Amino acid sequence: MSHLLRDDKGAVAHLTLNAPERLNPLSDAMIAALVEEFDRIANDRSVRVVVLKGAGRAFCAGHDLKEMTAARETQDKGRAAFKDLFDRCAEMMQKVIHLPQPVIAEVHGLAAAAGCQLVASCDMAVAAEGTKFGVNGVNIGLFCSTPMVALSRNIPRKHAFEMLTTGAFVEAARAQELGLINRVAPANALSETTDELAQTVAAKLGSAVRTGKEAFYRQIELPLAEAYEYTGAVMVENMLDRDTEEGIKAFLEKRTPAWSQE
Repeated sequence: MSHLLRDDKGAVAHLTLNAPERLNPLSDAMIAALVEEFDRIANDRSVRVVVLKGAGRAFCAGHDLKEMTAARETQDKGRAAFKDLFDRCAEMMQKVIHLPQPVIAEVHGLAAAAGCQLVASCDMAVAAEGTKFGVNGVNIGLFCSTPMVALSRNIPRKHAFEMLTTGAFVEAARAQELGLINRVAPANALSETTDELAQTVAAKLGSAVRTGKEAFYRQIELPLAEAYEYTGAVMVENMLDRDTEEGIKAFLEKRTPAWSQE
């Protein structure tokens, strides 16, 4: 069985976490499959947007606790194994951010612990009504320290800290209020709503979106003056792009741009 399924629809690559009987945990195999596919997509200019979703009843229940328990028993009480796991998971989460194409999480059922981290790591997210989000490791004595990194960069810190220390779940409507997700859709319209967003982004000039995504994450970590200096330089290069020139001309002439790039 393949842990990750890929189905391209035009310029949108749909990736499906495919271990539904266990709520799609981030097992060693699942993390490896995601890393491999992200690397493949990063070099595929025909893909403009990625949609990430889960098979079965949930998006992702987090790390594979059975694998983690087995590692504790067999490898020096688990220290080396645990470090390797969290290093590889962190690498995978960062690949989402460094991927040139925007990544949209399509979430249903449950996104818990590292599953919630994965949602927070995506550029945008759409969730079905009633979907539950939580960093609930504290309930079993494991504080969600690595999921905290992505979560605390998405929602206000006091709300993040409350979720981390209480282990409480929030439903989709509240997750939208907090800024963890962009849109909430009826369960029977989740894919349609996600596809609409994906197609809207995919219709834009690919080079502009790729440039913009990289600049977005770089500038947000810079002091204000440095951020303006950096983004000003980015806009200069963007303005010199022939397809951008064509886009501006088309806007002024009230016509559809004839872009040459993917």
